[in-house]
Amino acid sequence: MMQEFVFFIEGEVGHPLTIDPTVWIFDERKVDLDTYFDEIKTRDDEETAYKKAISAQWDKEITEGSAPPRPNSNGNEIKYEKQKLINGSFGMPLKPFLVNAEPKETAKKVELIGANGSRHTVELSEALDGIVAFSYRGKPLKEDGPIHFYYGDGSNRTEPIKNICKIILL
Repeated sequence: MMQEFVFFIEGEVGHPLTIDPTVWIFDERKVDLDTYFDEIKTRDDEETAYKKAISAQWDKEITEGSAPPRPNSNGNEIKYEKQKLINGSFGMPLKPFLVNAEPKETAKKVELIGANGSRHTVELSEALDGIVAFSYRGKPLKEDGPIHFYYGDGSNRTEPIKNICKIILL
């Protein structure tokens, strides 16, 4: 029996969604699961981080002058990115998809339903912080996918919730 390689977001939502995670490999929002949970996360919001980066660049250019951009003439960066896509393990923040489904105010929990009948319930806030894996070492999660769920803090990094085919907001 061939498993359908999509998952669904439904329940207490304004817009139920059907999502094909195989297209996420081309999405800029994807995260590298080999490094994501090891990286130190700053709690600054994106706007503050952006302002700090711009200020630092401004200060540098005022004191040192600006340098013209240097294109990568040997193509190594492109080869590296291609190898990373071919061999990498990737996940996607779940928040944009849950937000797009427009959770109703009554939704407080999320049930992760496995293709094997398993059920795991998490708080909506935990799901919004969560990451869903969609590839391992360059391959889609055909054996135990279509997606795996990781808590945002990586606390289940070694034992993600697997076989998820449906996300129901309760």
